[in-house]
Amino acid sequence: MIQTTLSMKLMQVLTAGKERLSATTLDRIRDFVRSQKGTDEAFVDKRGSEDIYYTSFGWLLSWVLGIELDAKRREHYLESIDVEQLDLVHYAAYMRCRLLHQLMKRGSWSWLLTRPTAVKALRDFKQVPHGDYNSPYTLYIWITLLEDMRQPIPDKQEILKTLEAYRVKGGGYSNVAHRAVATTNATVAALAIQRQLSGYHANADTDYLRAMQEEVGGFKATLQSPLPDLLSTATALFLLHGYGEKPRWSAHDFVEAHWLGNGGFSATLLEESSDVEYVFYGLLALGA
Repeated sequence: MIQTTLSMKLMQVLTAGKERLSATTLDRIRDFVRSQKGTDEAFVDKRGSEDIYYTSFGWLLSWVLGIELDAKRREHYLESIDVEQLDLVHYAAYMRCRLLHQLMKRGSWSWLLTRPTAVKALRDFKQVPHGDYNSPYTLYIWITLLEDMRQPIPDKQEILKTLEAYRVKGGGYSNVAHRAVATTNATVAALAIQRQLSGYHANADTDYLRAMQEEVGGFKATLQSPLPDLLSTATALFLLHGYGEKPRWSAHDFVEAHWLGNGGFSATLLEESSDVEYVFYGLLALGA
């Protein structure tokens, strides 16, 4: 029996988010996603430049929302990428795009059952998040990549042991070892790794994550952050959902407040722009 990967769980929750929306709302979101395309079915970043990282969100949303993309143009875009120059985050996005390309061609989940695909070794990347091969976010990206490519995850117990250096006293994790302040991003990454490698067990770290939620429904990136944001809210809700934990307050009104008239979602209430990454976070938050 094949273990449910983090990518499969994300797809399921995104689909649940879509199903909570009206037909009119979905049409507006689809129109916005289409507006973010460049050439060769690639998607653009905040500056309007085509980027493989944003394309991975665009292709994933296209599959979930039923937006048709031209297969030959997708393939041409993938062939144009200089894979050897990619850092870990963009390499993982490129590999996910390859899988999504096959998923859209075949139209079924069989893409997850294909033969294992070789990937670069973690230490072969010159650039990783925070410049640290062992940080929770780096390991999250790496383990998700291995799962997607059907590669075995080596030294699971050693990975879990490594995370301890990033755990903050009292609960939560930092992406910098031996720090006194935890962050939502690092805590979500560490807990996601733990649930994939050793199962689901509510603990002080899930309690810390729940405590990051404000009464308005959103989650803050750190306790010192001036206001909650959509990225932190979506990822925290997704993680708590996976652990079978409920947030302290409903996040529905908070997420809805970040939906813009053009069909996108904003990062915070102080911003009025969007991109495909934040449409992803909006649907993820609604689904979770």
